[in-house]
Amino acid sequence: MRTKRQGLIVWFQHMKNLKQIKRHGHLLYASRELKYAVIYVNQEDLESIETKLLKLSFVTKVDRSYKPFIRTDFENAKPDKAKQYDYKMGI
Repeated sequence: MRTKRQGLIVWFQHMKNLKQIKRHGHLLYASRELKYAVIYVNQEDLESIETKLLKLSFVTKVDRSYKPFIRTDFENAKPDKAKQYDYKMGI
């Protein structure tokens, strides 16, 4: 059985504090220019980890990812016939 995970976007002030952010979850991405990191945590621990991160002095904001709650099965996803013809032609 897979564990339910959710992403947290952590906005911070300095890249040198990234090691402390890594301790709270699985680091997926960190942006040097915009100074944010994306970490994944278990949904059961989400509230506690979010409050712990907000208590850190270098963290400015923590946002949640809503990806687990978005429906990904689409209806009537039929490809267009004209586009299929163009793909076969190599255009």
